[in-house]
Amino acid sequence: MPSTLGRKLRKLREQQKLSLEQLAMLSGSSKSYLWNLENFESSNPSVEKVDKIATALKVTSEFLLNGSATTPDQGVIDEAFFRKYKSLREADKKRVRQIVDAWTEDNTATDN
Repeated sequence: MPSTLGRKLRKLREQQKLSLEQLAMLSGSSKSYLWNLENFESSNPSVEKVDKIATALKVTSEFLLNGSATTPDQGVIDEAFFRKYKSLREADKKRVRQIVDAWTEDNTATDN
């Protein structure tokens, strides 16, 4: 019987139209490891593994491990984005800030 983690992994993977093989490549895990997580009550996966899988699925590790929420809310999605942003190189962060600034300026100009 799958764990809460396993049910969430499968649901998110299928919603994002990812195969086990694709998720394995994105998360640095093996296909068989992910299959076992999805289908059986798992022994405790490492925090590092859960973090990599969560990043690949664009959610937080806390969401994957928390038994209460079954669908990520906007806060979870935003937190996953901010974590990804924090891991970018400084030059890439600068480009993202420039895009956001330009977009904000465009929206402000059209609101007037």
